Amino acid sequence: MCLSMQAAAAQTAPAAAAAAPAYDAELAKSLGGNDNGLRSYVLVILKTGPNKVADAEERKKMFQGHFANMERLAAEKKLAFAGPLDGVEGRRGIFILATQDIEVAKTYVATDPVIISGEMVAEYHKLYGSAALMMVNDAHHKIIRKK
Repeated sequence: MCLSMQAAAAQTAPAAAAAAPAYDAELAKSLGGNDNGLRSYVLVILKTGPNKVADAEERKKMFQGHFANMERLAAEKKLAFAGPLDGVEGRRGIFILATQDIEVAKTYVATDPVIISGEMVAEYHKLYGSAALMMVNDAHHKIIRKK
């Protein structure tokens, strides 16, 4: 290695080591994370259901209830993440629920107006991932420009 490359490596090595954050056991515990920062979730895939709510006002009310339900679940720390999908093969959205129990997840999803109406149906899968996902909703509220 040439002298200039050695100097560059020497300068970046300490900076990289210093940038590594310290393990925060209390934060990990508050998010339900294990020593590796991971936890169990249930992934829910919302798919087109057997009933299409055709009436425009009824449909609007149903989706307002759908979004209100997601906000409630997020505020209760039951919903870690939600988002729409592209509709390919009827897949319209996902929820990542903060439980490892599919039966518990079903009770959360059963309160959603799109499920109640049959507009959508839910498919459930176990998921294992970063406990930091539990911080997404709090961070998201900090980056929304309020109207």
